[in-house]
Amino acid sequence: MRYIVLCLLLMGLQLQLVAQEHIVADLKIQGNKKLRSSFIKKISQVKSGVVLDSAIIDADIKRLKQLPSVSHAYYQVFLSHDNRYNVFYNIEENFTIIPSVNIYTTNDDEFAYRLGLQEFNLLGRNMMLGGFYQKDIYSSYALSFRAPNIFSKQLGIAINYKDLTTQEPVFFDGTTADYKYNNKSIEVLGLFEINFKNKLELGFSYFTEDYQYKEGATSPDVPLEVNVHKLLYKAIYEYNNLDYYYQYVSGFRSMFNLQYVTTTNETLPGFVIGWNDFYYFKRIGAKGNWANRLRMGLSSNNNSPFAPFSLDNNVNVRGVGNTIDRGTGSIVLNTEYRHTLYEKEWFILQGNAFIDSGTWRNPGGSFNDFIASENIRIYPGLGLRFMHKKVFNAIFRIDYGIGITKGATRGLVFGIGQYF
Repeated sequence: MRYIVLCLLLMGLQLQLVAQEHIVADLKIQGNKKLRSSFIKKISQVKSGVVLDSAIIDADIKRLKQLPSVSHAYYQVFLSHDNRYNVFYNIEENFTIIPSVNIYTTNDDEFAYRLGLQEFNLLGRNMMLGGFYQKDIYSSYALSFRAPNIFSKQLGIAINYKDLTTQEPVFFDGTTADYKYNNKSIEVLGLFEINFKNKLELGFSYFTEDYQYKEGATSPDVPLEVNVHKLLYKAIYEYNNLDYYYQYVSGFRSMFNLQYVTTTNETLPGFVIGWNDFYYFKRIGAKGNWANRLRMGLSSNNNSPFAPFSLDNNVNVRGVGNTIDRGTGSIVLNTEYRHTLYEKEWFILQGNAFIDSGTWRNPGGSFNDFIASENIRIYPGLGLRFMHKKVFNAIFRIDYGIGITKGATRGLVFGIGQYF
């Protein structure tokens, strides 16, 4: 009898504890105009009827601040009735139809630019549609569509088309030749969100590469014309634990990209290529931000003048020039200190001091190439950022890099958005 009474008392105590749990009565969205409330609720973990948990709410807010359409987000909790609470997500939206401009020069009077337009919140559902026109001696263009949550909270798709034409240097036997290079590609990717911090992309790209000799050195072993069809299989894994507070970023992010390329022409042989970008950001005081990017990559070590990794002004080392070298391995470190010089309502002026450094493995070379002095580039420099607080990625940047290693150049790099 005593045992039965004890069990009843314990059951009553358990029911009382459950009844005392704080429950979410409703999730309400405020402040959003274009971004749909239904979409915010779709990707949020907080739902009506779940236990009120501040850790889950914090994760939702962190996720929302990573969206291109959200400038800032915060939450409030109010008692509804009994032990039920209403949770309010307050959204400060970005303007998301964004033009892009990239201009880059060197002291060799090289000049190239890219003009684009992108919508980062199509239909209020975090979908991206955009394209660009590029002039780098020749004309190029591209179109892209990305919808990470179109099928469900976790499943989406991306489709990209590119027709890129540039003048590319080809390096062989200590000499250089210039080729007109064209790459036409169509890419389809499936997007899968494992959880809030971990995402996966899987897909393929069908493309053609065309090289046509223009001027410079020649060799019997290097063809004057090459046209080849290729199929590329791609896998991307991303870990993202970044936290945003307007222009400031803190946390760690990693992106691993693995590609396998098949070919119909042994002049441009198939290969495997993989690289990982590591990002680390830290707030320094009230107005400072330390930003870092480390890229480490390797590909099949084919002794080909058409190696996949390139040393380029607008991609990895500011001031170095437009595609001045190629390799089958790459290690690049970009580090910079960003400091808010002036901030008034929507406008921010930010200054930065940076060091870009990189080294390459020569096609067919060895790992010792990474420490060879002629392959190492170090470019310190200074820059300015003109930023709009309420427009996504509305950051006009100007950087000037000066090389301090062998064969160094110097040059300006203009663009939209932070360099990394």
